[in-house]
Amino acid sequence: MSKSIVVTVPHDLGLEKAKKRVSERIELLRRDYIDKLAYSEVAWTGDKADVRVVAFGQTVTAQLDVKPDSLRIEVQLPWVFALLADKIQGTLKSNAQDTLQIGHTPKT
Repeated sequence: MSKSIVVTVPHDLGLEKAKKRVSERIELLRRDYIDKLAYSEVAWTGDKADVRVVAFGQTVTAQLDVKPDSLRIEVQLPWVFALLADKIQGTLKSNAQDTLQIGHTPKT
């Protein structure tokens, strides 16, 4: 059975700056990790991104909704990854908070 997790992170960056940071972070993660282990794609429609990652024969999908004062991430995990939901949720929240922190300097 699949499992859905939701993370909402408040921020004070405004819509455009937050979206830019989220987009940059997604590309950094794809370059450094995801695309080395799996196939991934990201499609932006306005301020929402649909993300799809295929790894180990499993597909994980996510929807990111960037708002002027928050970021909402919803991830659908296949049953194989459902046991790791708490760890994945914690990692997502930590990464999102770091990305949206005022004074954050992106890694290159």
